[in-house]
Formats: sequence, C-alpha cells, structure tokens
Amino acid sequence: MKKNENLKSLSLNEIEYYKVHGRNISGQCPLPLFFNGSGIEVNVTGSELWIDLEVDCDFHEPWIYTALNNSFMSRQMLLPGSYSICLFRNMSPDSVKNMKFMRELQSMTEDDDCHILVKGFQTDGFFLPTSEKRYKIEFIGDSITSGEGTYGAKEDTDWLAMYMSSSRNYAVMTANALNADYHLFSQGGWGVYCGWDNDTRHNIPSRYEALCGLCGGEFNESLGVSKPYDFRSWVPDAIVVNLGTNDASAFEQPPFTIPETGEVCKQRKNPDGTYNREDLLKFEQAVIDFLKILRKHNESSHIVWAYGMLGYDLTLAITEAMNTYRNETGDSNVAFLQLPDSTPDNLGAHAHPGPASHERAAAVLTEYFKKKWEV
Repeated sequence: MKKNENLKSLSLNEIEYYKVHGRNISGQCPLPLFFNGSGIEVNVTGSELWIDLEVDCDFHEPWIYTALNNSFMSRQMLLPGSYSICLFRNMSPDSVKNMKFMRELQSMTEDDDCHILVKGFQTDGFFLPTSEKRYKIEFIGDSITSGEGTYGAKEDTDWLAMYMSSSRNYAVMTANALNADYHLFSQGGWGVYCGWDNDTRHNIPSRYEALCGLCGGEFNESLGVSKPYDFRSWVPDAIVVNLGTNDASAFEQPPFTIPETGEVCKQRKNPDGTYNREDLLKFEQAVIDFLKILRKHNESSHIVWAYGMLGYDLTLAITEAMNTYRNETGDSNVAFLQLPDSTPDNLGAHAHPGPASHERAAAVLTEYFKKKWEV
C-alpha cells in the first residue's frame, strides 16, 4: 500500500492537542498504555492517520481496539516491534474525525515484558482540541472488569489475552451511557483479601496506590509503574468497586503456599459448609481497609461496591463490612449495589460473563447513577 506523500510524522511532544485515557504521568513521550481502557484520543482533520508504536511481550500479546467518531472500527493483536498502524485513510480531508486508540488487555502481572508505547502520529491533517465528558468514573475489579469472556465462544476455555476487553464490558457501557470518562484498574483472579487460589499476595488494595502496581519488570519499572500515583491528576465523581468474586472462590480451593516464605494460606469452610468466621472476618476487614484507602485518596468521590455478576456468595459479608466502615468513619458517601447474576444463556468464554451479562450490569449501574446525579 502506497502511503500518502503529504503525511507529516509528529511525536507526541510535537502535538498540542490529544487526550490520554487511563492512569498515566502527564506529558510522557512515548506514552505507555498500562491498563485495559487506557489509550489516546485525537480530533484531527486530513485524509489519513497512522499511529506510531513500540510493542513488546513475552507470552500475552496485547490487544487494542479503535473507534472512529465514537463507532467501533477494529480490534487486533499487536506483535512485538516498532511499527505504524493505519487508523484511517482516503477520508474527506476537511472534516474533523474523532479517533480513539485503546488498550483491550489488562495490565499483565504474568508478563513483565508486556507493554504498548505510543510514540506519535503521521497525518496530512491538523490536530484540534478534544472535549471532556460530564463525569469521571473509576472502575476497580477483577477479570469481570477486565472484560474476560466478552469475546470468544462459550466453548473457549483457554486463558488468553484475546478474550479480554475494554471495548464491550459493563464499565465502558456504563461510562458511555452516562457521558463519562473512565479509568479501569483490574486484574483477573485477584480479590480484596486474596486471589481465587488463596494467594494473599494477589489483592488489589496492595497495588492501588502505585501508578500501575500491577506491572513489573525492569522496563516497566523504568516507566514509573511503582511510583505513587498522583490522585489529584484525575478526580473521579464516582468509584465502582466490583471485587469479592475471587475471594469467594478461595473458600472452595486447596491451600496455597507462598514460595518465598513457606506460609500456607487458606480461607476455610466449616464442616457444615458455612464460612469459617475467623476467615470471613479477614475478608471483611480487607473490605473496610480498602474503603479507607479509597476515601483517603478520593475525598469527594461517591463509592459504590457493585457485586453479583458471578454469584452472591459474599454479599452479606460485604454489606456487613460496609456498615462497620460507616460506623467507624461516619462516611455515608458509600453504597452497595447488587448486580444481576449471569445465567447459562449469557455466559461468554472461559465461563465468564458474556456481552449480554455486561449489558444487564451496565443498565443497573446506569439507572443508579442517573438517579443519584438526577440526570
């Protein structure tokens, strides 16, 4: 394919107008896309637009999607290397196009080499200012918030990057319905107190205060992932926490031994099948402590704990913990919201909620916020 001879190559620090989505450090060039739902948005004239990238991974190839004028255009795997991708061409040169380039794949704790860097653009047009949405919402969760299962057939059971998405999960659906910008902070298999397999190292609160505590490796460290996140840089009107599903799974799994210490971790059940109270209190305390962390860094945000897309096992424990938190702190700007459970008919790949389940959850959240904000 012959490129337009009038294309100009511009690094990000040569472009005045663009909008960054997802947690980041202001003004970084190249721009790292750490999270699912992170990306870059431009308003641009011209007939053609390319994006310049640097990509690497070991096993989990990052996936991205593009949207043109708020309409989904493409979804693809990125292979390692430095190269350019054409975002559009042969369009009317004078019209202004809104273009989004977004990461689909969650931050990969299992692949230290996995990264996407946006270096710049090539175009024969001009960049114009982008707009801010009416609201800002942060979504915190596990594989559900990572969109696992939103692509692929029900029969697909491999744990692969291509089944995860930010292009059609409940968080993005909710944000779009409310005219909101959003941040996603999620990791499949992780919980509030421990991961699905009882690994107590795999809890979201322990990573939340870093820029991207879910990334590791020498290269990602050089990008500042372990630095404290500047919570003043993006203040959400609301925070939606969708955690607890993996904590419930831990009660069903065998003990986990932490290799570095030899500590054996196990969330236990009583002989009659009920949850061991001592272990349930560990989970409840983790919920309380996380709410305190969230409030510390987000003084004015309305916090909603939304739960139930893969069962209601810990609903009572979550609500009891939230009540304890309210009594201890006097903070009434928190709420619990039960989301519709997934049915066999609306499950997607890897026995996770499919698109229909995400649509149902988004409808409940959208209705809640519309009433809350009197939209």
